[in-house]
Formats: sequence, C-alpha cells, structure tokens
Amino acid sequence: MIKSWLVIGVVAILVAFGLGRLNTPEGYRWFNRQRRPHWLTFEGLIPVIWTVILICGVWSAYNAWEAAASPPWGLMALYLLLEVAIMLYTPSMFWFKNLRAGTIVGAAGWVLGVILAILVYPVSTMATVLLIPYLLWSPIGTYVTWVMEGLN
Repeated sequence: MIKSWLVIGVVAILVAFGLGRLNTPEGYRWFNRQRRPHWLTFEGLIPVIWTVILICGVWSAYNAWEAAASPPWGLMALYLLLEVAIMLYTPSMFWFKNLRAGTIVGAAGWVLGVILAILVYPVSTMATVLLIPYLLWSPIGTYVTWVMEGLN
C-alpha cells in the first residue's frame, strides 16, 4: 500500500509546479514595475515564508489523514482546494495585470483556510496547529497586495 505522506506530498508538488507554470515572463515584468509600500522590507523572505507554509500544509494534511478513523476525502479535497487558491494568487494577478485579482484570491484562500482549520480541528489538533502559519501570513500578504493596489 502506498503511504499517505507520499501521496499527499506528490499531489502537493504536482499542483504547485503545475500551477506555477501558469506564471508568465510578461506577468513578472508587470509585477516588478509595481510600486511597493516603503515598509515592505521583507520581500526577499516571502519565498522562504511560503515554502515553510506549504510544508506545514502538507504536514497538516498528513496529520489529518493519519488521525481520521477512515480516509477523510472531504478534508483532503479542501486541502487541495486551498493549495490551488494559494498557487493561483500570482497567476491571477499576472493574467489580468491587476493587483485586485490577487487581493481577492488571497482573501478567498484565507476564508478557505479558516473553514479547513475549523473542520479539521475535531480530527487532529496538530493538523489545525500546522495551518496557523498560513492563517497568520495570508492576511499579511493580502494586505500588502491591497496596499500596492492603492499605490498603483
């Protein structure tokens, strides 16, 4: 039998790389021309922050799977939907060349994260704890995008 951590990890990596391929060079150029708030001094750390958050998300899904009495397909579908929302944040801005698209996707992802955390709590407290980095960071990233929208 295939291990749950392997399936969850492979699916997460495929989704991340698959949706990451939707980013375009034109989108990168457009985004790099956008003005940023003067207090955004941590932009270089954002890839590291997101890597940690995505690892915590995979670990959370694994904990939820292992703690459930039977395979929690509904929860796994929500984890997948949350990762899709996270990974569509950048392509949505790049496609539309619109920061509001990122703000909307970021806010929708946070709502999905809250719903997932509430639903997974009865199954695994640890799985919920591992969602906290996302629940804390997502509003910050969404707020930065919203502020950038006002500057541009």
